[in-house]
Amino acid sequence: MVFRCPKCLMPFDKFVGNSAVCKLGHSYDKSRDGYYNFLPPMKSSNHGDNREMVLARRDFLNTGAYLPLANAISRIVLEQTNQISNPTILDIGCGEGYYTKAVCDLLSEKQILNTISAFDISKDAVRMCAKRVRAGEFCVASAYHIPIADNSIDIALNTFSPLALSETVRVLKRGGIFVMTIPAEEHLFELKSVLYETPYKNEVADFFLEGLTLLRSERLEYTVELDTKEKISSLFKMTPYAYRTKKSDADRLFSLESLSVRASFIITLYKKI
Repeated sequence: MVFRCPKCLMPFDKFVGNSAVCKLGHSYDKSRDGYYNFLPPMKSSNHGDNREMVLARRDFLNTGAYLPLANAISRIVLEQTNQISNPTILDIGCGEGYYTKAVCDLLSEKQILNTISAFDISKDAVRMCAKRVRAGEFCVASAYHIPIADNSIDIALNTFSPLALSETVRVLKRGGIFVMTIPAEEHLFELKSVLYETPYKNEVADFFLEGLTLLRSERLEYTVELDTKEKISSLFKMTPYAYRTKKSDADRLFSLESLSVRASFIITLYKKI
């Protein structure tokens, strides 16, 4: 198992029933859905994306609207495995597992690896990811406290998730690869044009990340035709706009029968110095 005990980062060396036990005796139960919960006890049990957002993202992504992005990320990961034997791959903030599965399926098809590791802070998302991706190990954890040993990951992925840079750099091996995908300036601009009187473009910072060297970046842009109310609703509900938009503005969007939107992404490729 790639994951380590979140309390001491010692490896799990015993598996008793559905429990993983580390060298210091800390024990964690594996859920019946196939994942471990490594978050410490908190007052609230709700972290990250809620069930409604996770289901909306699943429904939207299942339409194939972001398949070109999934294919592009998978292709880049495949390219980077050429010189690596039995690569360890980690999906940081995996969500419901759409991109995790795309990468895992391609690498399995090429007989490069049989398993992938992934985590998210949302229990609902990880539960769905574990069901979607059978060949993997999964846990609920925070990107700001990754339960993985230093210098142990060959390739790390981050697709639209918050960036915890120091932790990402820590878990990567020297020479390890980091693939980060962010929305470009005009991603979903047409959607925002319906919702807001003054739609805004996304801010894109420079690509400098301390501890990493930028190898390249590439843009991917195309038009998505939302030809049903259901697709429009699913796209809206899977984004942060669902929490920031007044009901009257959301109702204006929901009244539409169709909408064409730009899907615009930036995929950046880094190497650990």
